[in-house]
Amino acid sequence: MAGAALAAVGGVALAVQGRVNGQLGHLMNDGVFAALISFGIGTVLLVAAVSVTPSARAGLIRLRSSVRGGRLRPWQCLGGACGAFLVTSQGFTVSILGVAVFTVAVVAGQVVASLAVDRAGLGPGAAEPITPPRALGALLAVVAVIIAVSDHAAIGEAGGLWWALLPAIAGLGLAWQTAVNGLVRVESDNVVVPTLVNFSVGTGALILAALVDLAIRGLPHAPPGVWWYYVGGPLGIVAILTAVSAVKLTGVLLLGLSSVAGQLIGAVLLDLVVPTAGGGLSTTGLIGTAITMVAVGVAAIRR
Repeated sequence: MAGAALAAVGGVALAVQGRVNGQLGHLMNDGVFAALISFGIGTVLLVAAVSVTPSARAGLIRLRSSVRGGRLRPWQCLGGACGAFLVTSQGFTVSILGVAVFTVAVVAGQVVASLAVDRAGLGPGAAEPITPPRALGALLAVVAVIIAVSDHAAIGEAGGLWWALLPAIAGLGLAWQTAVNGLVRVESDNVVVPTLVNFSVGTGALILAALVDLAIRGLPHAPPGVWWYYVGGPLGIVAILTAVSAVKLTGVLLLGLSSVAGQLIGAVLLDLVVPTAGGGLSTTGLIGTAITMVAVGVAAIRR
């Protein structure tokens, strides 16, 4: 279960990143530009790390050779675009769906796609059949997230549910992103290289999204001067590093469930230590987190 624990640590980092990026987006009145800042800072840090690390530079050379030799397809290096799509869909749909329903849609798409991705063997590990424990674990995870966010679930109009298709598709993309990032990690034989590739691709996609956003909405508010609003990039690096390290050990489904568990644990800790206005620790959040831990255990059962 070492891989699951590592993925859960990444999930905690994602929870904190979500809080930080959410606050930055609120202050700038533009979630897309906030995400671009986060991805951009992460990319700069990773470029600096690779430039001074001989093993990472060698990993980049191995990755280029793998792509040129056909062992890795160019499109398998585009996992970061899925993260960019997730953030963009968040900016378009959260105001319609609410954060709770958005989260449920993403998790539902992610766990369903994870079953299919593992079954097809698209990741670096061996193909995993869809066994009853794995299917039950995926179902429990969705139920757990629904319970965890039930205190905050609200939709203005029933017709707004159609917008849930966007975050659900983003969830599907997250499963594929995890799989291909794992392949890049195997071919480069380095954990920093797939993280750099992920951030670079995501930054490029977000630049395009920001240009569209700029044309539609105009300039965002000026970014704040407080340093901690900009730690989203480093937290994202932690999340990707743990994912690419763990996916070969866990498979895509178990990694996704462990990450969701970590995110809920992180959310509970944040609500306990630094609750938002109108937020705070809730019974449903604790119950949802507990059920997610059970879901991880069930999904980890081997035939």
